[in-house]
Amino acid sequence: MAKQAYVYSGTDWVPLASEVTNLSGYQTKALNQFAHRNLIINGDMQIAQRATSVSSVTSGGFLTVDRWNQGITTQGTWTVSVENDAPTGSGFRKSHKMLCTTADASPAAADNIQFFQPVEGQNLQQIKKGTAAAEQLTVSFWVKSNVTGTYIVNLYDNDNARIISKSYTISASGTWEYKTITFPADTTGAFDNDNNLSLYVIWGLGAGSNMTSGTLATTWQSAVEANRYPGQTNVASATNNYWQITGIQLEVGATATPFEFLPAETELIKCQRYYYKLFPAASSAILAFGGNYSTTNCRVVLYFPVEMRIAPTAIETSGTASDYSVSSAGVNTVTCNAVPAFNGGATRFATITGSVASGLTNNIPAILNTNSTAGYLGWSAEL
Repeated sequence: MAKQAYVYSGTDWVPLASEVTNLSGYQTKALNQFAHRNLIINGDMQIAQRATSVSSVTSGGFLTVDRWNQGITTQGTWTVSVENDAPTGSGFRKSHKMLCTTADASPAAADNIQFFQPVEGQNLQQIKKGTAAAEQLTVSFWVKSNVTGTYIVNLYDNDNARIISKSYTISASGTWEYKTITFPADTTGAFDNDNNLSLYVIWGLGAGSNMTSGTLATTWQSAVEANRYPGQTNVASATNNYWQITGIQLEVGATATPFEFLPAETELIKCQRYYYKLFPAASSAILAFGGNYSTTNCRVVLYFPVEMRIAPTAIETSGTASDYSVSSAGVNTVTCNAVPAFNGGATRFATITGSVASGLTNNIPAILNTNSTAGYLGWSAEL
């Protein structure tokens, strides 16, 4: 006689079937679709390999929380930070914050401020976009600002140049508010099934007339910039205005489910596919092993903890040569006279050159070290 399998619903054990209709009190999809349903990486803002705070920000880039980019085009000056502040009782402990330090109350036509995550096409195939079976998408998040008003979330299909925008309202100043927005299915334009950029998920914080002078694109349509942010509140309107967000989830379907909390190591691995930073906590820490190929140079190999999205083409360092040193057999540690240089690599490893003025012995093993707590190595494979 076949045995019945069961799964714990959160309050009781229920039969495991292809469909479970009452898991933790809400409708759910097939169980094989329930895990890893969040299409966003690091939505709880827990991982921040690069930094926890960056000031005097006037242009875009990946600055603090992993996988999240600030798109700023000549609209104010900002401090971007990870805060130990989140909605009480939500399970979140951190949030992303943008604080205006120089205002731009009257943005020029091309000015804009955006917060976004780019997503690979091969991670979006379950949406079935561009087919008759295309799925709706629902984004949910917690948000807080001292500037009340109308805000916009925009989806941009990079493969087919299509957009859709939906508004939400921040009703109370300085108060965490939970928002859910459902976007209709798009039967036009499939996402490419590859490791390249297919979708931007974007929160607007301000924009000039180039992005606000049209009619809000509340249905999927060919991209018209003027239709992306009509009605968007300008967070840059005054110094000390701020906007914070956490608990971001994007999932297939018309219903927002509870946030999918992942173990910290799982979230870190997901982030390291796009960016990896080796930042020892102590001076004189080992970075990588290799060998000397002259009296002034060594070459070392560093293996990434996970396979990166693409092979990195450059290396990030502290920018200060004295933060690094080379040690080799029979020779004292020698401080570098140049920052480590990228020599080559692939999706799983990189080779690095360490240089000193003199003192190395050719053809013997060598170690590239940090010479201070500031020394680090970093690689990007971001979209």
